[in-house]
Amino acid sequence: MQMIKLSVVISLIFFASCRKEDQLTDPGNIPGLGGDVWAKGPIDNWIYDSLTVPYNVTAKYKWDQGELPFNRILVPPKEEKIIPVLSTIKKVWIDNYVAEAGDVFMKKYCPKFFVLVGSPSYNPDGTITLGTAEGGRQIILYVLNDFRIKGMPDYTAADSSNVKEMFHTIEHEFGHILHQTVLYPTDFKLISVGKYTSNWNNVPDGIARQDGFVTAYAQSAPDEDFVEMISIMLVEGKAGFDNIVNGITGTSPNGTTAEVAQSKLRQKESIVVNYFKDVWNINFYNLQLRTRTSIEAIIK
Repeated sequence: MQMIKLSVVISLIFFASCRKEDQLTDPGNIPGLGGDVWAKGPIDNWIYDSLTVPYNVTAKYKWDQGELPFNRILVPPKEEKIIPVLSTIKKVWIDNYVAEAGDVFMKKYCPKFFVLVGSPSYNPDGTITLGTAEGGRQIILYVLNDFRIKGMPDYTAADSSNVKEMFHTIEHEFGHILHQTVLYPTDFKLISVGKYTSNWNNVPDGIARQDGFVTAYAQSAPDEDFVEMISIMLVEGKAGFDNIVNGITGTSPNGTTAEVAQSKLRQKESIVVNYFKDVWNINFYNLQLRTRTSIEAIIK
């Protein structure tokens, strides 16, 4: 009898909530968290003058659920981080590509829309997403509330890792845009054929390097391998990359010797450098030096 009464109550609630005159609330944006309409201020003016006018690039920093995964717990970026983050991105990434490839190149291939998020994006498998790119148009950057560079309050040497990770993400995603426009040589895929794995997140970087991968994530697929090479080579600079290669010792659990692993990374390096020269007319080592010098200027 109690079950019947409960069913009747639920039915009454259902019918009462579905009257035609009732308006359903759009769940796209939670009221009170902001969205697409706000009074333009200094941040918006800076974005317009520094990014939109010269490169037709904009950035969304106000909260908009529609731009982000619905199954992740995320927070907006702090407004005081926006201009420091974007001005640093311009100096380290955009300006250096313009210096080596020209502004026409960057205007054409630079993603036009950045979405900024304050927190990391935690995945069910225990990994963290630091950034994503969509169709060469949009890049989402996470963890911006932890952004601190030299000269900012409370900056410590430990914060340099967050800065490098941000540029690791940007260079990685831009590498995807480039190879999706013109594919890298297929010979690249043959260097580590049979070594790629979906279990990459359980492999430390040091072990992955023993098999000829610059990071563990590079083991996930040839495309990721290629852009991880681009990203690490640019962010760490030539000396840093050489230290990674020359620091490989021992034999991997898969039986790869240090000499073979080092050779694989040098082959990949050569293909990346030649790809930039032959396809994009970019001197990769010049770009590498500019990028690393810019990063060191803000973290050391």
